[in-house]
Amino acid sequence: MTLEEIYARLDDPSRPLYFRADGRLGEAGGAEVAAVIPALSPADFGSPAFREEYGLKLAYVGGAMVGGISSRAMVRALAEGGALGIFGASGLPPSRVEEEVAALNLELAGRPFGSCLIHAPHDPAWEERVTEIYLKHRVRVIEASAFMQITPHLVRYRLSGAFRRPDGTVVLPNRILAKVSRLELAKRFFAPPPEKLVRAALERGWLTPAEAELAPLAPLAGDLTAEADSGGHTDFRPALTLWPALAAAAREAAARQGYPVPLRVGAAGGLGTPWAILAARAAGVDYFVTGSINQSCLESGLAPAARELLAKAGQADMASGPAADMFEMGARVQVLKFGTLYAMRAQKLAELHRQHQALEDIPAAERENLETQIFKAPLAEIWKQTRLFFMEREPAQVERAERDAKHKMALVFRWYLGQASRWAIAGAEDRRADWQILCGPAQGAFNEWARGSLYEKAENRRVMDLALNLFHGAAVLIRRQMARTLGVAPPGPAPELKPRPAAELAGFAGG
Repeated sequence: MTLEEIYARLDDPSRPLYFRADGRLGEAGGAEVAAVIPALSPADFGSPAFREEYGLKLAYVGGAMVGGISSRAMVRALAEGGALGIFGASGLPPSRVEEEVAALNLELAGRPFGSCLIHAPHDPAWEERVTEIYLKHRVRVIEASAFMQITPHLVRYRLSGAFRRPDGTVVLPNRILAKVSRLELAKRFFAPPPEKLVRAALERGWLTPAEAELAPLAPLAGDLTAEADSGGHTDFRPALTLWPALAAAAREAAARQGYPVPLRVGAAGGLGTPWAILAARAAGVDYFVTGSINQSCLESGLAPAARELLAKAGQADMASGPAADMFEMGARVQVLKFGTLYAMRAQKLAELHRQHQALEDIPAAERENLETQIFKAPLAEIWKQTRLFFMEREPAQVERAERDAKHKMALVFRWYLGQASRWAIAGAEDRRADWQILCGPAQGAFNEWARGSLYEKAENRRVMDLALNLFHGAAVLIRRQMARTLGVAPPGPAPELKPRPAAELAGFAGG
């Protein structure tokens, strides 16, 4: 048997391999078998309990991406593939969020999906209204993102509908997947909902006494995603140091609270190649969350030209810039810098906000540059538009801005930060240099792996094809490692590992 033939079998995870004592391949087991390399399927990755609880075939989550970039079409494609898709509700008006989740309920007909609830410290009314929408439409999974503290809306969502079965088992139908990158926040999510917030929710009529009574018996979030070096809000944490710390916190919290089921920790950030999936699996993660790589897929809500930019990016083509939703707090997001000036221009606005107390304090030459190069309109006009927006959505922001000139400047600057994301989604060519595309290095890593394959071009990328290729590639790597460990690795170099067309993965996917 040739080297190519041996590797063809080794690199087909849908078939077990039996090696005889003389080193030759066998087709079946028997007394002469000295080593076995088992078949692997996507179901061999992650926690079976996670899949069972969420009704999934794969322990794979397509995470939320702002402004509906993780679109209804993407959520539907993930659900049809047996994975969990999270709709990107952040940045959308509540009316649009309600329209999308209502449509998903109809289209998916009971198949699982989730939607995003992002921390909105500058717009708590949005957080409250969207929570009400999720409860109204029985959205049973939310991805809690960018939270810096536990809010009443998380507690309300988690405990609404909680009940106790006749056998005493506590059931909380609403599940929270919480994205965190800090140990102290992980501990708060793994603890029961805070008593003070439970009491406040009860007093406001958000919870019944029976629901509130069950609060001490379950964690606020039973599943927590260790968010490493990701796109969007990120602390740029290394995954291989973050995940073990959060897994240890999960074990400690479960032991301390006496929860009847283990707490689970998934991984997000940097998962763009089979090698990353392999490392995460070896660490023991319970589920895998991707985001950046999904943005370049056909189901993405980004404009085609923006998807093409993503498909050409390298790992170093990322930068950080100020976050629109937490601008005055100094929070930052990771974005694509390839093909866009957004990161540089947004950083300039952050620096001006630190240096000056009001728009009027900005030197005339600097102000002219802002109006001609960045805003492309007089700042007075931008404030007029901003004022109208907040008068409809949150008048208190206007009242504060008219008292506080620095806050007024922040709202004007946030106009650019917020619009830049919408320009990328709409594909506004006249604002192409200002496109804000949240992205992490996983996208560049995938592009490098896909170079020379079908998936080099964005037009050929579909979200489930990428998911299956990640698992398939990781399964191939595992089998190659096993062959080396068992001393039956074929001589000579292994063939280059590249993603494969979906048709070639049918046997693996159905394994």
